[in-house]
Amino acid sequence: MAGKTFAEKIFGAGSGSIVFAGPDIILSHDNTASIAKTFEKMGGKVLSGPDRLLIVLDHNAPPTNAKLANDYQFIRDFARKNGVKKFHDIGSGICHQVMASYAKPGMIIVGSDSHTCTAGAFNAFAAGIDRTETAGLWKQGETWFRVPDSMKITLTGKLPEGVYAKDLSLWIIGMLGSAGADYMSIEFHGSGVKALGISDRMTIANLASEMGAKNAVFPADEVLHEYLGNDFGGVWADMDAIYLREIEIDLDQLFPVAAAPHHVDHVKALAEVEGTVIHQALIGTCTNGRLEDLEVAASILAGKSIPPEVQLLVIPASREIYIQALDRGIISDLMKAGAHVLASSCGPCLGTGQGIPADGYVVISTANRNFKGRMGNKEASIYLASPATVALSALAGRIVDPRGKSHGETFPFTRQQSPTVDIPANDDRYAPGVWNYSDVDNLNTDQMFAGNLTYNILSSEPEKIMPHLFKGFDDSFSGRVSAGDIIIAGANFGCGSSREHPAVGLAHAGIRAVICKSVNRIFYRSSVNQGLPIIIQPEAVERFQPNQKVDIDFSRGQIIMGDQEYRFAPLPDKLMKIFAARGLVNYIRQGG
Repeated sequence: MAGKTFAEKIFGAGSGSIVFAGPDIILSHDNTASIAKTFEKMGGKVLSGPDRLLIVLDHNAPPTNAKLANDYQFIRDFARKNGVKKFHDIGSGICHQVMASYAKPGMIIVGSDSHTCTAGAFNAFAAGIDRTETAGLWKQGETWFRVPDSMKITLTGKLPEGVYAKDLSLWIIGMLGSAGADYMSIEFHGSGVKALGISDRMTIANLASEMGAKNAVFPADEVLHEYLGNDFGGVWADMDAIYLREIEIDLDQLFPVAAAPHHVDHVKALAEVEGTVIHQALIGTCTNGRLEDLEVAASILAGKSIPPEVQLLVIPASREIYIQALDRGIISDLMKAGAHVLASSCGPCLGTGQGIPADGYVVISTANRNFKGRMGNKEASIYLASPATVALSALAGRIVDPRGKSHGETFPFTRQQSPTVDIPANDDRYAPGVWNYSDVDNLNTDQMFAGNLTYNILSSEPEKIMPHLFKGFDDSFSGRVSAGDIIIAGANFGCGSSREHPAVGLAHAGIRAVICKSVNRIFYRSSVNQGLPIIIQPEAVERFQPNQKVDIDFSRGQIIMGDQEYRFAPLPDKLMKIFAARGLVNYIRQGG
């Protein structure tokens, strides 16, 4: 009998199985206000296990307008009233960094943020979910999990001088693609793991969501035990576990890389983008705002001056890190060099706070996403790189290799990049009943609903979502969409953040179904929770012809396009009941 993977051991079932489990930690942040309102709609009155809730105010901290300030006060009152002990107010830190104080080996952790997978650095199964599902957990205490297939990445050697964990993360994303690990659990094995500290592991696990993975996990080895100050045991795969895919990476052979605009898997050797003029730089976020990251930047910038034409923003990932950096003189070195040090928050990464770039700006950032418009301005371009590369580039005003000279490398894995599509006004994609986006891959949540609106409009307010749905992608959509319409889309539909506003809006508009080549896993769950069916049928999408009539028979698993028929696996009974109830809120309220 074959051995078990980490995920199979955590859930006690084979890959592909559907199991129900109660997570050890349920994370939420600024979206707690919206979750609380959904909880009430479900008929929730008393929290199921308030000791499991972890609430962190971080995405817009300090709040940038009165509405957000009121939401923050609502959340404070809610936490106090309901006995939530793990509550962290503004300035405490970014939620995934705060999680480092709570995550332990063998835990199941879920959070209403796509980068919850960061906690896999602590040998926990950690995955993002949406707001509605979080509310369901508050009420029922458990949720369903599909036990993922697993990918084994074996690391050997040690990262060379000038190469960092961020380079390794981007290397893997460039190798696999943004959907290359879709719905998979990624395990890191090999002697090279021991050369990676906890900060490195958090960076790598954080970026698992950018390759479509459900989670990423590291072993509970001596490095983790030393960090935790205790041997908490842990869970790990059997030697003879079966993996869907296995990859080996020799860390000694890696070189610095960057993700070029406007996709995180648009990875290039730094030598290929070296010399690109930049206007703004960002060091921080949940990916690279740890003490080690700030220390690297300060060692580069100490005693030097950033040119006036470059803006450098620095965001420590938590108050604790901020204080440590102050005590060590790191903050002083950064500020004397001309850096602007901001409060611990997500603002610039999400485009909701300070640090929104101007039109035409080229930004180099340690963040985790570079979608068009990600930082709050679609007229800016974002490169992703390591803290060392960002610091050196800020100093030079152009992208610079941290090894001191160019080595002329090219990234060995090339892929055809899907352009970021904005549908022009003269390109009508609507025929009665069908929206044709069959040629659009990687249609992300920022294109569907702008990130800077996420906390100004609650996901429990579908009428307010509707006017903004698909704005900037297809401006005609929100004014013309009709109940019963079908959307035809390409690959990796709904990639990006865990915000559920797009799924809420599409369900409220009455979209009958989305037929696509593939779908981001969190968006799929969001769609189920909102009563919006997603059907994966690549052949149907490939053969779809504009103006073709489309019909769907859910019970028979049948798509009819013109005179062609395409099959899909009939949806499970429980999902059909959620769809029939028009979403998880109604399903739970009705006793489901």
